[in-house]
Amino acid sequence: MTVLIKKFKEIGIADLPVVGGKNSSLGEMFNELSKEGVRVPDGFATTANAFWLFLKENEIEQGLRELITKLDRKNFSNLNEIGSNARKLIMDSQLSQRFSEEIIQAYRDLGGNEDIEVAVRSSATAEDLPDASFAGQHDTYLNIIGEDALLTAVLECFASLYTNRAIKYREDKGFKHDEIALSVGVQKMVRSDRACSGIGFTLEPESGFKDLIQLSGVYGLGENIVQGSVNPDEFYIFKPTLEQGKNAIIQKRLGSKEKTMIYAESHGHASTTNIDTEISKQNKYVLPDEEILTLAHWALAIEKHYGKPMDIEWAKNGISNELFITQARPETVHHTAEQNVFIEYNLKKTGELLAAGNAIGSKIAVGPARILGSPKDSHLLKPGDILVTNTTSPDWDPLLKMTAGVVTNRGGRTSHAAIVARELGVPAIVGTNDATLKIRDGEIITVSCAEGKTGFVYKGALEFDEKRIDFSAIKLPKTEVKFILSDPERAFQLSLFPNNGVGLLRMEFIITHMIKIHPMALVNFDQIKDLEVKKEIAVLTRNYAQKEDYFIDELSQGIAVIASAFYPKEVIVRMSDFKTNEYANLLGGTQFEPKEENPMLGFRGRPGIIMSFIGKVLPLNVRR
Repeated sequence: MTVLIKKFKEIGIADLPVVGGKNSSLGEMFNELSKEGVRVPDGFATTANAFWLFLKENEIEQGLRELITKLDRKNFSNLNEIGSNARKLIMDSQLSQRFSEEIIQAYRDLGGNEDIEVAVRSSATAEDLPDASFAGQHDTYLNIIGEDALLTAVLECFASLYTNRAIKYREDKGFKHDEIALSVGVQKMVRSDRACSGIGFTLEPESGFKDLIQLSGVYGLGENIVQGSVNPDEFYIFKPTLEQGKNAIIQKRLGSKEKTMIYAESHGHASTTNIDTEISKQNKYVLPDEEILTLAHWALAIEKHYGKPMDIEWAKNGISNELFITQARPETVHHTAEQNVFIEYNLKKTGELLAAGNAIGSKIAVGPARILGSPKDSHLLKPGDILVTNTTSPDWDPLLKMTAGVVTNRGGRTSHAAIVARELGVPAIVGTNDATLKIRDGEIITVSCAEGKTGFVYKGALEFDEKRIDFSAIKLPKTEVKFILSDPERAFQLSLFPNNGVGLLRMEFIITHMIKIHPMALVNFDQIKDLEVKKEIAVLTRNYAQKEDYFIDELSQGIAVIASAFYPKEVIVRMSDFKTNEYANLLGGTQFEPKEENPMLGFRGRPGIIMSFIGKVLPLNVRR
């Protein structure tokens, strides 16, 4: 008899052809990683055979094939029509009595005969191959309660195999539509609507630096982070010190998190709504350090188990306060990247700055800006245009392949726009806040992701160089080759160049670009006379009870990022030799710095000259 249902306790990674990549991975972690402390919500999955039997019993196999043969594969002009008709064929069909009864029995076994809340997730049998993530192509339904709602959600998941974006994705990847089955995973619900959720990578997603774990988080359901609706908190954890049992969090970035996605109702098909996040919560990180480290340990265990970099989803249950891993799939971008080859992009000059945000990738693109409000405006987008919009979701996928670059108002490094841009190899700048207001539709712009973690949108077509460097052909001489480095944002990318470490880390850049505030303005905050300056400092230090701790944290994190990037190679840090005029340029600096005719010989001049002189004449091994 055809097996229609498999419980998570019966599923492993070898069952990918049976229950798809998502469900086989959940079963694998549920059974193999619990001993490592990794928590995965229990559940069950419908099988690929159940899907094929469903198509056969409803006699719609041939109808689906005929629809797909009519697809305009050149311009995809009828994609919407084909997708809509295919989904209608499935939604007009019926689940068999046997299939329905087995789904209901598995649901009862999972909840102890109670109507529990479950997440219902789609999992295609070709999902999560090394070069195709299928992320966001098929539908997920959260907080489903009761038998009827569950059976409807299963049918809707089946239909989502033919969403417009999924059809286009399979066309792009070369998958045959009638060879892909849809498995449905039914999993105990993690009530992250009452807490928080997020995404993680077991490498630095921009450079591919492998000794880092990046976690992102928002309050409420994770859809906000995937869609890029809000700018999330970001946490960076260094693997070598994590394994040594040390505090391995090397950097934390507070996101705005203005919205929290919660459920709008508590039964049946729960809809969602975005509510305003309380200001006090916006100014706090979504997770305390101990929970960040717990997730990092789990991420590392998952990576070691699978033997490859992973892309994970996590959630915190606001009722039990427990953390869970809700998905894990292989990271696809750097897995397929050409090894030992780096393409360096450099702007020859900058221009008028229109917007700035998180840089995704390291490329530069020039083209006409196309400001779109939704995927329905797709007819306005031409190949080579740079898409400028508020945020993107999987519904945008058919459009994104046409773009030379992407700019969004909302989103972080793990948002949908960022993930798809990496897969497509185009530069993206996300989380700009106001790009759609500052950029005019049709104007030529330059999108630069070649200047560190911050990406810039410039007006006009700026000239740039593109250089291909094959590291395998470069051999270091006996003399040590070390960087002079000051910008933490470029550390992970530069660490991949052949080098012997950092011979001079200048902390002045960290103070001016990351901290921005005069240290005495933090110590004597109440005495600041300039009210505008005081307001700006208050915003930068808003989550610090002791404002001087802000200076210490930002400085230590900047140095830690560079030290981690080049570990275990030597990194030599030079203490600040700021002169009075340089310190005066920091926020609040003019109130605490004297005005001097010659700062080089003044209040801080002489020690700075001496330190500089010693630094030039002493060998590196003495100066440590």
